[in-house]
Amino acid sequence: MSSVKDRARDFWDRISPRERRLVVVAAIALPLTVIIWLGLSIADGLSNMEARNDKMRKALVVLADLKARGPAQPADDVVATMGVEPLSLDTYLSNAAQKAGFTLKGTTPRNPVTRNGFVTNSVSCQISDLTIDQFKKFLQEVETGSKVVIVTRLDVRRDFKTKEKLDATLEVSTYSKEPPPKGEGGGSAGSAEKKGG
Repeated sequence: MSSVKDRARDFWDRISPRERRLVVVAAIALPLTVIIWLGLSIADGLSNMEARNDKMRKALVVLADLKARGPAQPADDVVATMGVEPLSLDTYLSNAAQKAGFTLKGTTPRNPVTRNGFVTNSVSCQISDLTIDQFKKFLQEVETGSKVVIVTRLDVRRDFKTKEKLDATLEVSTYSKEPPPKGEGGGSAGSAEKKGG
């Protein structure tokens, strides 16, 4: 350690007063330059993060609005025009995905649920690597394309590889009227056969 100090002292003694001033200026300017560069890098990073957060806030406002609406019950005019054949959710979601600018890889159907004279058919699907705008457009197409289709479950995650992209798992449901029971004739014929047997 002392040899380093000795060398530094020798160097300082050998150089001229003008060179000493330059060394002092360089010793002050170098850390200041590094500090300014670091400050600018941090400022750029913070502004990029703020822009990403702003986009995420807008997407969350849309999602909060969709959630606040909840699984809307079909209105009377919707019920009047509702048929007994359920809408093909696979085709419906594929068309919504195409309008949003991506291809849906597939859906997983759920068992239909019948309650209070209505049949609920649901499918779940996973989508990945979507921009916030694509995801927003897809949800708008799903929710506004038909009055008998709604998003009943939604789980959104940011992509770990690309922070500007989203991954999501969602469940979409459609409603139809319960079909009328099969003709009563079959049941009475069966009971008559039992009585005869």
